[in-house]
Amino acid sequence: MSNLNANYKRILKVLRKISKEQLLTYQRRKPKMSDLELISLSLTAEFMSIDSENDLFRNLPKSLLLKIERSVYNRRRRNLFKQTNVIRLKLASFFNNFENYFVVDSMPLEVCKLSRSTRSTVCSENIETVPNKGYCASQGSRYYGYKLHAICSVRGVFQSIDLSPASVHDINYLKDIKDQISDCTLIGDRGYLSAEIQLNLFETCNIKLNTPMRNNQNNYKKQPYVFRKKRKRIETLFSQLCDQFMIRRNYAKSFDGFKTRILSKITALTTIQYINKFIFNRNINNIKISII
Repeated sequence: MSNLNANYKRILKVLRKISKEQLLTYQRRKPKMSDLELISLSLTAEFMSIDSENDLFRNLPKSLLLKIERSVYNRRRRNLFKQTNVIRLKLASFFNNFENYFVVDSMPLEVCKLSRSTRSTVCSENIETVPNKGYCASQGSRYYGYKLHAICSVRGVFQSIDLSPASVHDINYLKDIKDQISDCTLIGDRGYLSAEIQLNLFETCNIKLNTPMRNNQNNYKKQPYVFRKKRKRIETLFSQLCDQFMIRRNYAKSFDGFKTRILSKITALTTIQYINKFIFNRNINNIKISII
């Protein structure tokens, strides 16, 4: 943990370029740790694969430990969800503002083992956000939890993310992206094959949806190799989220806590990409690397 403080200072310095210190306006007393400092600490923990708050607070430098208690950290972190997403979008805009090609895909996020799903109370406090059972075609297995939907640029920077119960079909996510991207080509797999959605996206926001055709379709044409190659970029990002950021490991008990953990991991990934590009001028997708 000797590098925790140095990594924290690096990330905080980056965030101070694009955001103010206090992001919430209703605080009665000025906290010892500002909102931006708290977000920076959260992103530092995710970058360093510190997935447990117990572990984080056991190893915090004394200078940071005196500023905040663990329960306060947890509550304020959840309250700063929207502000954290604004920071993520600002960082992504440095890469994606002039992008013409994006990739869409989804990945399963298991909340608990399928055998425990009938008695699990994790994320079940609200009927609208309760997890359910779904099927992952790429893994050939059923699971209980949520599905992460994401759109990234062909360079590998997430533009849009969303969570849905596991049973929701991938194609439904495309109905909600019209106000997030436009005038571009969107590359997906066969899960997004829909002539109706394809036409609607093109007519409403000039999005050209490109997916592989089924072998038994009329006028079958193989998807161009360049699109098939670019589609692998988002799969690599998902692998990095599973490896270094341990996105499939869940300690949250509420949906607010769950979605905050997922957003923090993706924002941390985007922050490291920004540091790689604009501070060290190196490959943005080399994530397991020093930022000091």
